[in-house]
Amino acid sequence: MKVFKAGAAAAVAVVLSLTATACGGGGGDKAAEGGKDKIVIGIKYDQPGMGLKTPEGKFTGFDVDVATYVAKELGYKPEQIEFKQAVSAERENLIANGDVKLVVGTYTINEKRKARVDFAGPYFLAHQDLLVRADDNSITKAEDLNKKKLCSVTGSTSAQNVKTKLAPEADLQQLGGYSECLTGLENGSVDALTTDNSILAGYAAQEKNKGKFKLVGLKLSDEPYGIGLKKGDKDLQTKVNAALKKMVEDGSWQKAVDANLGPAGYKAEPAPQITEGS
Repeated sequence: MKVFKAGAAAAVAVVLSLTATACGGGGGDKAAEGGKDKIVIGIKYDQPGMGLKTPEGKFTGFDVDVATYVAKELGYKPEQIEFKQAVSAERENLIANGDVKLVVGTYTINEKRKARVDFAGPYFLAHQDLLVRADDNSITKAEDLNKKKLCSVTGSTSAQNVKTKLAPEADLQQLGGYSECLTGLENGSVDALTTDNSILAGYAAQEKNKGKFKLVGLKLSDEPYGIGLKKGDKDLQTKVNAALKKMVEDGSWQKAVDANLGPAGYKAEPAPQITEGS
């Protein structure tokens, strides 16, 4: 009996080892349940209109719609998608380490990032803008921020861009999150909030904020959003680019823009020409 038990234990160990290997790390693996394929995609959890995880655990936003469409074209159903939080500072690491297959999270394509990851797209062109109170007509250009209180999140390159290049006399207030800036904007303790216009539009479009704020409509920078993927994976890059082109051509791209950003009166640029991988 002891020999039998030892043999059985060894067999179980082998089975467990094989199972662990099949379900191990990586952004496109076999899910533990039912052996189905899954894809892990990094998104933002805190950007309404672009990428938001609701208190009920649902995911909404334009980036979520893009990620879901691309995943469908890669052969994955919605239930086979695992969304993983991808904060800005960790996006390259998540891709390089294989924790995610793709990152779709207001991810501006630039040369510094391309040294570590590849991109598909761009699929969206945002611009740095200002958000002000709906009844405030005193700010129509960046220079109007001189002597006024400008809010952004700690470490924001957008805020520094305004402060150093456009309105050096602006009173820059850096808070922990955009929601704190919005509270300050609503109660009058700050005069404007700055970041990408797509993100600002998402906040302004929230039900609780409708009618309170407006975008000034400036283009203080160009922010081409791309889908991040592992460096050198040309096959995946080609497939994602094809999915993005199809999303534009069949009208799904515009439908997603209108649904997620339209309520703020946001006028998106036309879908940009895909340049990565060409």
